[in-house]
Amino acid sequence: MSEERKNKSIEASYIAIEGPIGVGKTTLAKRLAETFKSELILERADENPFLDRFYEDANNAALPTQLFFLFQRSKQLEKIQQGDMFSPGRVADFIFEKDSLFAELNLDNHEFELYKKIRDKLDYDIPIPDLVIYLQAPADVLLRRVSERDVPYEKKIEKKYLEKIGDAYAKFFYGYNKSPLLIINSAVIDPIHKESDYQELLGAIKGMGSGRHFFNPTIKNIV
Repeated sequence: MSEERKNKSIEASYIAIEGPIGVGKTTLAKRLAETFKSELILERADENPFLDRFYEDANNAALPTQLFFLFQRSKQLEKIQQGDMFSPGRVADFIFEKDSLFAELNLDNHEFELYKKIRDKLDYDIPIPDLVIYLQAPADVLLRRVSERDVPYEKKIEKKYLEKIGDAYAKFFYGYNKSPLLIINSAVIDPIHKESDYQELLGAIKGMGSGRHFFNPTIKNIV
């Protein structure tokens, strides 16, 4: 980690939250952005015109779905790199690397090779977060939460797919070392809805150094 990154206060930093579908990324991002008075950068999955088709017929819709997300995510994050260095911090509910993670998971070999060629030709400068928060939860918990938020196209998501996504994230973050990493099991603690957990999370974020850390508050709430 550079000296500039070490010395940057968390209020003026770039925090990214990641994890599988239904784990609570967006809700936590909104709350952290409000706390730190930071710019909020959210994935706009509902703008992808192919997403509903993907959940109906993944084999035929995976490539256009993924390419739409590739262009959308790269443009969103490019704005961070071009932003005013004196502006408030930023909190995002995704990192750019997730695009390749989902592409490898959902595309066949030929589609994935085409995807990589297009991705590598893009002219973008993606910023590296000062902190990544990785939210985990078992597939059963994710399926329940997805069902509760009642998004029409998500009703087609199956537990098996959530298991595959969870495994892909676990594998990805096992070797992740670009940024400090804070890992949270959101099935047993709830910084989104439990004020005591959230306050302990804020303390953990403000005290973060380099490397990999696990958030384990003294009081755990099963949700």
